[in-house]
Amino acid sequence: MSRIGKMPVPVPSGVDVRIDGRAVTVKGPKGQLQRSFKGVTFAQADGLVTVTPDSMSRTDRSLWGLGRTLLNNMVVGVSEGFARELEINGVGYRAAVKGNTVEFNLGYSHPINFPMPEGVKIEVDKQTLVKVSGVSKEAVGQTAAKIRALRPPEPYKGKGVKYVGEYIRRKVGKAAK
Repeated sequence: MSRIGKMPVPVPSGVDVRIDGRAVTVKGPKGQLQRSFKGVTFAQADGLVTVTPDSMSRTDRSLWGLGRTLLNNMVVGVSEGFARELEINGVGYRAAVKGNTVEFNLGYSHPINFPMPEGVKIEVDKQTLVKVSGVSKEAVGQTAAKIRALRPPEPYKGKGVKYVGEYIRRKVGKAAK
C-alpha cells in the first residue's frame, strides 16, 4: 500500500478541482492547470480529493503515489505557485530581462538570449540573481535547469550559474613549484 497515495489531497478555498474521467482540471487564483492520468481514479468529497488505483496490479500501484503527488503539485501551484532562484557567479557574468527574453552574459564571446517559456515568469535582481516562478512545478524546475545548463558552476573558482543554496565542491588546482 502506498503511504503517499493513501493521503487525501486538501483543496484550499478559492481552488476549484474538476474531475472528468481521467482528466483533472485545477483552477485557482494564480492560474489553471490540466493533466490526464492513467492507472488511478479520483473521488472528491468535503474539500478533499482521494486517489485510488484502478487495480492492484504492480503498474497501477506504482502510479498511485505519483498521481497523488502530481495532483497535490497542481493544487499548490494554482494557489501559491512555485519558484526557484539561481545565482550567477563570475566577473562580468550577468543577466537582464529584455521583453520576452532574458539575455545572459556568461563569459562566452556572445550573449545568450533565453526565451521565456509560456506560463513561466523570469525576474532578474541585481544582474546576478535570477528568479524563475510559475504555477507548474515541472515547468519551473525544467526552466531553471535549462538556465543552469547554460554555464554550470566549475569546481576551481565556482564561476557559473548555480541554484541559491547549492554547495559546489571545490578543487585545489595546480600547486606552484
